Amino acid sequence: MPAALIALALGGFGIGLTEFVIMGLLPNVARDFEVTETQAGYLISGYALAVAIGAIAVTLALTRVNRKVALLVLLVLFIAGNVLCAVAPTYDAMMVGRIVAALCHGAFFGIGAVVATTLVPAAKRAGAIAIMFAGLTIANVLGVPFGTFLGQAAGWRSTFWVISAIGVLAFAGILLLIPSIRAEASGNPLREFRIFSRRQVWLSMAVTVLGYGGMFGAFSYIAYTLTGVSGFSEAAVPWLLVVFGGGLFVGNFVGGWAADRHLGRTLLVVLAALPVILVVFALTAQNQLATVVALVVMGGFGFATVPALQMRIMNHADDAPTLASGANIGAFNIGNALGAWAGGLTIAWGLGYTSPLWAGAAVGAVGLAVFVVAATARGGEFDRRQLAENFTAAA
Repeated sequence: MPAALIALALGGFGIGLTEFVIMGLLPNVARDFEVTETQAGYLISGYALAVAIGAIAVTLALTRVNRKVALLVLLVLFIAGNVLCAVAPTYDAMMVGRIVAALCHGAFFGIGAVVATTLVPAAKRAGAIAIMFAGLTIANVLGVPFGTFLGQAAGWRSTFWVISAIGVLAFAGILLLIPSIRAEASGNPLREFRIFSRRQVWLSMAVTVLGYGGMFGAFSYIAYTLTGVSGFSEAAVPWLLVVFGGGLFVGNFVGGWAADRHLGRTLLVVLAALPVILVVFALTAQNQLATVVALVVMGGFGFATVPALQMRIMNHADDAPTLASGANIGAFNIGNALGAWAGGLTIAWGLGYTSPLWAGAAVGAVGLAVFVVAATARGGEFDRRQLAENFTAAA
């Protein structure tokens, strides 16, 4: 495994921490800035919105820049945003820091995914993407719980100083280990937008929004399910999230391995399994042992989609893979917002704390349907006979 992939994973680890660790620090931040819980929550939604915007705008701005240089510029942006969060004197300054850090998110993973595929043979490209995204999964497994603990013990600002230091280490790793890689764009970079005239590119992003969004919507309210339905204590929730993160970590690598062997079949199996897993989880959530198993399986199948979804859109936009990859990172975040909105809506309707699981299953089922349309359309992975054969094999 090229050492350069570890440098990319370290950058992904820092970015994953920045996105998710704030969830465990919101009460501390709200108290320090004397804002409401809702206002503090805007630090999460503001970040997600900036990711979606930056995934296109920042990636497009860097399409003609040497890939190594682009990654270094993005890490400078990342470090600056987190340092601003660490020293922020006001809530507004904190929000600016979050937005600055978020602008690098989509472009880093988008450009990084393209760089990762150039570091390995063609038959291992999805696996290389999985290694880069391993940093994001490790951030969920270990980084977020320990970052939250550090913030509670030494003040929430200490967490952002540590994240800034991780950014510096990632910068050094990329500077030393990533080779110089020329940008693929030439001429007017706006011409890369021609990829958005392709039906398969839009279908790929739709599958990302719905397929991943269904799982994330269920996850967004998982603490309420664990305490209000499964009967776990609040103190047990962080450790259960570590269990969930373990599933993410394993699923990421297995999904990358499988996608390198058969991309279409991998997506078909995973997208078909996810709604079933969420339904079973909803039906067995009152059983604690079943809940722990469901957390692992949900995390595993949920993140197994990521390398495959990135590879699919890059395959259908091979003349502008960086922009396509960045756009798909934005689609992941739109899916996060859609899933969380759907799950929250069911709770607001009084349907109970298992309702986000049912909502996630419904959203995921639509994602499966969209993939079937995409896979059997012109340029897709299967004809109808092959689709039926793969469904039978998966079952």
